[in-house]
Amino acid sequence: MKSISLRIILFLLLISFAGCKQNNSLSGSTITSSKNEIQYAKGLEIYKHKGFSILKITNPWPNAKENFTYILQEKNGIIPDSLKQFTVIPIPLKSIVVTSTTHIPALELLGVENTLVGFPNTDYISSVKTRKRIDAGKVREVGVNENLNTEVLIDMKPDVIVSFGLNSSNPTLDNLQKSGLKVMLNGDWTEQSPLGKAEWIKFFGALYGLDSKANSIFSEIKKEYNATLELAKKATTKPTVLSGAMYQEQWYVPQGESWAALFLKDAQSQYLWAETKGTGSLSVPFEVILEKAQNSDFWIAPGDFSSLKQMSDNNPHYSQFTSFKNKKVYSYAVNKGAKGGIIYFEWSPTRPDWVLKDLIKIFHPELLPNHKLFFFQKLE
Repeated sequence: MKSISLRIILFLLLISFAGCKQNNSLSGSTITSSKNEIQYAKGLEIYKHKGFSILKITNPWPNAKENFTYILQEKNGIIPDSLKQFTVIPIPLKSIVVTSTTHIPALELLGVENTLVGFPNTDYISSVKTRKRIDAGKVREVGVNENLNTEVLIDMKPDVIVSFGLNSSNPTLDNLQKSGLKVMLNGDWTEQSPLGKAEWIKFFGALYGLDSKANSIFSEIKKEYNATLELAKKATTKPTVLSGAMYQEQWYVPQGESWAALFLKDAQSQYLWAETKGTGSLSVPFEVILEKAQNSDFWIAPGDFSSLKQMSDNNPHYSQFTSFKNKKVYSYAVNKGAKGGIIYFEWSPTRPDWVLKDLIKIFHPELLPNHKLFFFQKLE
């Protein structure tokens, strides 16, 4: 999704179905005088005040000990002295660089995609609106996430660079900040609940002064997800499900508390590793997978494969599974953008309702007879 190395890392995470370093403490009663606007996301907090907002990233990467606080200053807004120690960002933004395809849908849904001026490896972007801007030369290449092009970014002078961190070592981002650029970390990829990920649209809503629009969009997504969740409860069966694929002699499956596993649970299926603890991926020897899942009813998300032949050519052992023999293998890798970017990676965090509808259509087609699969496609 971002670079080859990160694609491997994020594959292992995604089968689980992308400022200066500061402390969490705020002096005075500022933080307690306003209600947190966030309900589901565990790593994001937004507090609205007259003339400014406080935006906090409390889980920028897994098991992070650092917090990041940003002050979003409205025009003529007065920032209290106690908050001037934090990065202050004037809003609404007029230009932005983002570094994950998961950020693109929020910009488009909010109607501010025209403010995007840079992205690392634009080929990964699939959304039609943003691709048109890329093709028109309005979005510049800015390197790769591990090594963003400092010279290009300094020349561009975007209002904000929204990036992410895999751990506390971010030398590229540190250099950008030392050069006077505003950098924000976004931790949407660490969220594990479907609605928790989707709620990060409010992060971008706050940057553009479009809080009400972001709230309205999220409310509609939440409504659709919960309605679909209730529909799933009418299912009369719970088919068994295998997920993941082989990578370097190990099979990686989503752990039972992960984003992907929660979807499978909400879709009223019996995911065979649902009882495992953790929110990442679990490496399992092939023999164990075969013994437990050889006769599973369905196989969901078998890596980046887009056909059964491609799977069997890669590993002949795949053909031993009943779900493979019965052609009940469904992949997110078929639906791609113009340059080969996988649309699931880009849009699924923002539209969990579409993911859930796909899975219910696969497992319980009688409940959604008119739904057309969007993210997942049956492999032939």
